[in-house]
Amino acid sequence: MGKASVPRRPRWRLLAAAATAGTLTATVLAFGTPYAFADTLLSDDFEDGNSNGWSKSGGSWSVVTDGSLVNRQSGTSSDARTLVGSTGWTNYGVQARVKPTGFNGANRHVGVVARAQSSSNYYALVVTSGGAVQLLKRAGGAPVALASGAGGPTVGNWATLRLEAVGSALRGYVDGNLVVETTDSAFASGRVGLATSYASASFDDVAVDTQTGAPPTGGPTTGPTLPPTGPPLDPMAPPIGFASVDALGQDGTTGGAGGPTVTVDTAAELLTAIATPGPLNIRVDGMIALPGPMHDVTSDKTVVGVGADSGITGGGFNIGLPVSNITTRPPDAVHNVIIRNLNFRNTVDDAINVQMFSHHVWIDHNDLSQGYDGLIDVKRGSSYVTISWNHVHHHTKTMLLGHDDNNGAQDIGQLKVTYHNNWFDRTPQRNPRVRFGDPVHVFNNYFVYNTDVGVACQLNSGCVVEGNYFEDVEEPWSISYAGQRGRMIARDNVLVGSSEPGDAGGTVQEPSTYYSYTLTNPNDVRAVVMAGAGTGRIGL
Repeated sequence: MGKASVPRRPRWRLLAAAATAGTLTATVLAFGTPYAFADTLLSDDFEDGNSNGWSKSGGSWSVVTDGSLVNRQSGTSSDARTLVGSTGWTNYGVQARVKPTGFNGANRHVGVVARAQSSSNYYALVVTSGGAVQLLKRAGGAPVALASGAGGPTVGNWATLRLEAVGSALRGYVDGNLVVETTDSAFASGRVGLATSYASASFDDVAVDTQTGAPPTGGPTTGPTLPPTGPPLDPMAPPIGFASVDALGQDGTTGGAGGPTVTVDTAAELLTAIATPGPLNIRVDGMIALPGPMHDVTSDKTVVGVGADSGITGGGFNIGLPVSNITTRPPDAVHNVIIRNLNFRNTVDDAINVQMFSHHVWIDHNDLSQGYDGLIDVKRGSSYVTISWNHVHHHTKTMLLGHDDNNGAQDIGQLKVTYHNNWFDRTPQRNPRVRFGDPVHVFNNYFVYNTDVGVACQLNSGCVVEGNYFEDVEEPWSISYAGQRGRMIARDNVLVGSSEPGDAGGTVQEPSTYYSYTLTNPNDVRAVVMAGAGTGRIGL
């Protein structure tokens, strides 16, 4: 699990100022298909260590560590609220990760707030001490339940709550599932917030946007937002980038090649397969619910999804030994692992975590969203990794490379990673965020509406950012995002609606020193990546 170890520039105020509340524009792409661009009004994961800009009413609010940094309300003797945003916001969805930690009696609740005119006039989606889910209206007096359902989290467990207010329609989602809905016209606009009533709770990953409809919970994003895919790509094509390099006694990345093939469709079968010693090809058939948080994948494994709709929910994959303070690569470091054509949803920690000097890992053609922490994190001395053709969306803390400013003893000289042809689809930050890695190669990716930063290269890391397509990205790249500066060569990138390219500078070793590659014309990258990234593209 990674987190920022230095204060990060506050970004939500920039989002709120730049966005047009209550609007949803459609841009016609080269495919002739309308593609919806939602405005991100606010995003706050509290990793800057504070809740500046939030106005508190009652309770005891503070930013504390609960796995990652969270905003916690610890009092249970009164109602408590904290609000942020604009009273002019109209049609939007507000969501947050919520974990109840205690209820002082029956009929108490915790949840998220929308269209708040004041601390006593708002709508709320809450979970109660009895496990119910309610849409509430508070108009000066006690809250009134407008609609009720079931399926709220119990004490000590996280869930993602999303409240949408569009016109007079109110819809409440828990972990992507529509649970309650109703109509009410008392409040047409207002701020967002977090609320507890005689209860304590932790809140994290607050996001507000004009996209409506539940985030995905199963297979890949489908429908008019995806262009025609064209013919499947060659499933036998080897990786490009650092995963292809002969190094550390490993001849490229071949996964389970030479081993038997098994097909799994249950959690027990999958967990047995990824733990089996020796080369093995594992075919995942359907969506498999794993317990959290993450499960170890051993060396010489290929894990692939069958068709476009197979994958993992709940738990994630850990590629690496247990965390320790060693500073040299151990002889039993996990290596030669391929993860392809899988959907990852609702993971309670990282979806894919690569750590502890693991090497030769290829993460390709996956669809990842709606996780708790990182979607794909690489850290603690890992190296020779390629992350390619993945579609990432409905998530904030996307990809971390190097987890902490103080981990140089393990990371310096390691963290050689290639990111190519990925679709960073409205993922505000960490696209990726880099510490120490050198060189890190980011080429031919499509970045769209990243409302914080695209590539953040810091702490003496060295990045080559080339041939990418940045569309409506607030700051496409930066070497001074937070903390000590990195080094970056930025060349041949296309900027569309991205008025602030960011800063670059310094010298970086050329990736071509390690491997050969061919750049796609950056003007074609958007079309190529949208047609090829994600699951169901490689004929498996």
